[in-house]
Amino acid sequence: MASTGPSTSIRFGAFEMDAASGVLRKGGIAVKLHPQPFRVLQLLVENPGQPVTREEIRHCLWGENTFVDFERGINFCVNQIRAALGDDADNPKYVETLPRCGYRFIGFTPPTNGDAPQEARPAPSAAVAPITSPHRIRVLAFTAAGLLLAVLGAFTLDLGGLRSRLLAKRTPPPIRSLAVLPLQNLSNDPEQEYFSDGITDALTTDLSQISALRVISRTSAMRYKKTDKSLPQIGRELGVDAVVEGTVQRSGNRVRITAQLIQVDTNKHIWARSYDRDMQDILSLQGDIARTIAQEISAEVKPQEKLRMTSVRPINLSAVENYLQGQYHYQKAKDMGLHFGEAKVHEAQLNQALTLFQRAVAEDPNYARAYIGMGEIWGVPATFPYPPTSLEQPAREAFRKALAIDPELAEAYVDLGRIDYRFWNWSALEQEARRAIELNPNLASAHILYSAYLNSVGRMDESMAEAELAQALDPDTDRVAWVFYCQRRFDRFIEIKRSYISRHAFDPMPHYHLGYGYERAHIYKEAVDEWETAMNGFGDNSLARDLRQGYTKSGFRGAMRAWAAGLELIAKQGGTVHPDLPAYLYSILGDRDRAFAWLEKSMQMRTAQPPALKTDPTVDDLRSDPRFNDFLRRVGLPQ
Repeated sequence: MASTGPSTSIRFGAFEMDAASGVLRKGGIAVKLHPQPFRVLQLLVENPGQPVTREEIRHCLWGENTFVDFERGINFCVNQIRAALGDDADNPKYVETLPRCGYRFIGFTPPTNGDAPQEARPAPSAAVAPITSPHRIRVLAFTAAGLLLAVLGAFTLDLGGLRSRLLAKRTPPPIRSLAVLPLQNLSNDPEQEYFSDGITDALTTDLSQISALRVISRTSAMRYKKTDKSLPQIGRELGVDAVVEGTVQRSGNRVRITAQLIQVDTNKHIWARSYDRDMQDILSLQGDIARTIAQEISAEVKPQEKLRMTSVRPINLSAVENYLQGQYHYQKAKDMGLHFGEAKVHEAQLNQALTLFQRAVAEDPNYARAYIGMGEIWGVPATFPYPPTSLEQPAREAFRKALAIDPELAEAYVDLGRIDYRFWNWSALEQEARRAIELNPNLASAHILYSAYLNSVGRMDESMAEAELAQALDPDTDRVAWVFYCQRRFDRFIEIKRSYISRHAFDPMPHYHLGYGYERAHIYKEAVDEWETAMNGFGDNSLARDLRQGYTKSGFRGAMRAWAAGLELIAKQGGTVHPDLPAYLYSILGDRDRAFAWLEKSMQMRTAQPPALKTDPTVDDLRSDPRFNDFLRRVGLPQ
């Protein structure tokens, strides 16, 4: 795109922005605008009236090798720009949103007849002025005629198959992968958002049972909810051939769903249809849509897969309502991840979800997926904080109840496997992971679980293969990075984590993980920087301050001592401290007695670290101690 010129000062309306200093002023007074939003505004202003795509903004802010979720970062920048300019997204004076494209700056007043244009076109150089002599024209005419006769001759005689190739009907490339984008809620009621999300999840689940298709997981696809990105861009980022998008509108017990299948490279609509159904038919409708899509793209559906999509039992509408609302709150809790600063909100969301799942089961004792929801809240360590070990049995019973109702629920096998991973039941874990993959090859969580098992027992090549499968199904996962970490390939781990951070600018957890990679690679200053960023992001500002002060006073080891002391103080005051971290810090400091004391607590709590002791680099400093072999024996890892 063309720049407005070499001047570093640009005026529009009452504003002046100085590109050299990065300062925006209104009436000569500086307006607060952070560097990234300033760069986006500069990009828009330098291209007045021209569309600036989200891809161009991404490249401006983060450069190459960014493929998934920079949506929040761009939205943040645009919101900050509008706040600084006093602009309104619905009635813009400066920045206009272009749906499924990007943005356009509309803040310049078009020049009048007496005004000088903002940009003058340079006159063509004499060196490139066109030659228009009669002799030149005759030469060009004869040359063009000769070329035309040659092409016509080749076409008529079909030389080299030219005519066959030009007239052959182009066959569109086959569709072997797709993503279900979040269906839009058209019910004019934000409280119905849970319903459209639930239909999206159910349609994704039905399609993912078709082994001939690669279907992107909910986790990655839901990041495009209410996005302005174009479908080709979404397709490139998710690595799919097609997307399903549509709307959900509910009125009482009637539901209207529209769905369309779009090939992303050509932006061509392959199929579209609207459905008006009663709520009683909602579960069978999802299967109908999935089967129709499979037929449209000529995907092979095996008999057992078709049976799973067509087997629908009678439903209790009240139970469905409670389950969908419970799932909505549970997903919100999981999306918070391990953000320590949001622990109370996270716990409230989990409690609300659990209550709704229990209501669903009370309304319909044969609602298998409601039992899965209950069991996950009770016993799956993906939630924060780690569930008490006393909830292991209630969780197992819930998953077994779900499987007794529906023996082909792959998710229930994954959840049982997660519990067996935590409690070191290796044989059962392997069987459950393999069974889940057999039932649903598109279930990313099943491949992640199997990769974790293979990693724990030291089968690293197989673990990497499963991690890569998981990443293809859920591009937002980072399981591949952790296999590199356990292979001591810290350069690759750091590279992937840095890319992940570029896509998740407001998530502190990848900064926390990246600190581990830098420390194991002996890049200590960067490790402290990343951990300090993470602690601030988690809301643990005192720990961040301890890290920085310790580093300033005594270097890296001083930072580790200060961090460990801060964690000890939190534990002494009754706060939650995951024992894996102080065990790691004391091992770095060479204080093996304290390291093993905290590792013992980790064993008792059944946290994430003990199952990976065989391959985890974070305990490398303890491996030569005789006590370490006793821990390995207790975990019972297969040899």
